[in-house]
Amino acid sequence: MNPKIGLVNDSAADLTQEIIEKYQIAVVPVKMDWPDIENLPGENTLQKMREAKKRGIEGFGKTSQPSPKDFLDAFQRQLERFEKIICITITSKLSGTYNSALQARNLLGTEKEARVFVIDSLNASCGTGLLVLKAVDLINEDKNIEEIVKELEKFTPQIYFYGILEDIKWLEASGRISSTLANWARKMQKIGIRPIIGIKKGLIKAIGIRVGVKDISSTLFAKLKTKTERLKKQGKKFRVTIAHGDNLEEAQKLKEMIENEFKEVEVAFINLIDDVLAVLAGPDALLLGWCEA
Repeated sequence: MNPKIGLVNDSAADLTQEIIEKYQIAVVPVKMDWPDIENLPGENTLQKMREAKKRGIEGFGKTSQPSPKDFLDAFQRQLERFEKIICITITSKLSGTYNSALQARNLLGTEKEARVFVIDSLNASCGTGLLVLKAVDLINEDKNIEEIVKELEKFTPQIYFYGILEDIKWLEASGRISSTLANWARKMQKIGIRPIIGIKKGLIKAIGIRVGVKDISSTLFAKLKTKTERLKKQGKKFRVTIAHGDNLEEAQKLKEMIENEFKEVEVAFINLIDDVLAVLAGPDALLLGWCEA
């Protein structure tokens, strides 16, 4: 990494620990409060959610954005190591995390404030992760920070994010989608049609359906294949990221299908969905981000 520019992001980017350590990224955790499942068995929130469903425990986990102080501490640490820093957050349309980062920057004082640049990814999970990786690429190209910020803001709408949920109840319970849309999704699943959600302009939307596909990895692969046909014909390289709801088997299957189909592809990472999106996506969900490299 260029010693002049460092990175900060929130935990919703779903980056692997290996990437975080390699590029010296400061990660600010998003908070979750769900007392009903705290003492349930499970190594992570998604496993506890499965157990809660088995036991008939109703309820919904509440997440809250990091405080301005959480970001302020991360900024202070990174400014000791780097001349300037870029902070990339989950979409401001779903979380107040971006605003917390802006407030933290304003608390730094004039000299330090000018060294911190905050970017709204207008995405989430592995979609936000792609923007962080793009920032790494640009930093390694020795571009100055103003150029990097401009390129990232231009690149943001070129990142695509798709997801399939095994159970829509968690997203519905959060109020992120209406009961009407949730009931439509359930009816579709019953007749073998899988709804695909995505993020458009920072908001979760229904973006398509797939008929007669048995598993979620094949469904997402079919969607990706259709959308990247032009890139494949032109021999252009693209980058993929995958996040899963404690469903590593389907995530690995998706990775293998992608690598077998495309020569010019980089599957940058596979990782567990962080709590901030786990409480919305639920166990066994599969998420895919992609962009032209």
